[in-house]
Amino acid sequence: MIKFSACIEALYKDVPFVDRIEKVAAVGMKAFEFWGWGNKDIDAIKAAKDKFGLEVATFGANVGGPLVDPSNRGKLPETLKQSVEVAHKLDCKRMLVTTGNEIEGVRRGAQHQSIVDGLKVASKIVEDAGITLCLEPLNVLVNHKGYYLYSSAEGFRIVEEVGSPSVGLLYDIYHQQITEGNLIATITANIEKITHFHVADVPGRHEPGSGEINYKNVFKSISESGYDGFVGLEFWPVCPDDDALKMLLDMTADM
Repeated sequence: MIKFSACIEALYKDVPFVDRIEKVAAVGMKAFEFWGWGNKDIDAIKAAKDKFGLEVATFGANVGGPLVDPSNRGKLPETLKQSVEVAHKLDCKRMLVTTGNEIEGVRRGAQHQSIVDGLKVASKIVEDAGITLCLEPLNVLVNHKGYYLYSSAEGFRIVEEVGSPSVGLLYDIYHQQITEGNLIATITANIEKITHFHVADVPGRHEPGSGEINYKNVFKSISESGYDGFVGLEFWPVCPDDDALKMLLDMTADM
C-alpha cells in the first residue's frame, strides 16, 4: 500500500501555510510534511493536524550546521534535541536531514567521515526518542550545485557505516533520476535502508505524469517491496493542486 504525504511547502502555495493542511485533508490525503521547523508556528500546525486528523510524515531536523563540517558537532546534540521535542509535539516519527555543501579544499573522504560521525552522535539521541532520521541526497546538475551528497550509492554506504536502525535514506526519485537513473533496481535492492521517498517528475519537478518517469511502475515496485513508510509528494504541479493529488490517489488505488 502506498501512503502519500503532501509537501505543503510546494503545494497549495496560494493559501496561507497552515491553511494548506485543510486543503490536503479535503482532497483525501492522510498525511503532510514540511521543511525546517524554526520559522513555523508549530502550535498552529499541531492544532490543524489534530483538527483534520492528519499525520505529520516528516519535517527537517536541525543538526547544528552542515554535517560535512566536524566543527559543528558540538552544537548537534542541543539543536537535535530541540527538533525531537517538536517531533514529539507533532507525533512525528521521522525527520529529514541534509549534509550541507561540499567544503572546497577538504577531501571528500574526510567530509564523508564527518557525516558518518555526526549521524552516529545523532542516532543515539533519536533512538532513545523513537524517531528515525532520513538522510537526503540531492541532485547537483539542476537544483543544488555544490551539495555534498548527490549519489544514492554513497548515501547507502553512509547509512551502513552509521549502523543504526534509526538512520536511513530519503530516496528522492526526482533527484536520483537526474543523477543516476536505474530507479526501480536501486530502490528494490536497497529498500530496507530507505525510510522515506520524495516524488516529482523530470524535467521540471512537476507532478508525476508530466515528464519522463514511469511512476505507475515505480509505485508498483515500492508497493510490492513491502515498504511501509511514506511517499512524500514534493512537487510543484502545472495542473491544479487538487487534480494532481487526486490523480495520484487514483493511480495507486489498487496498490
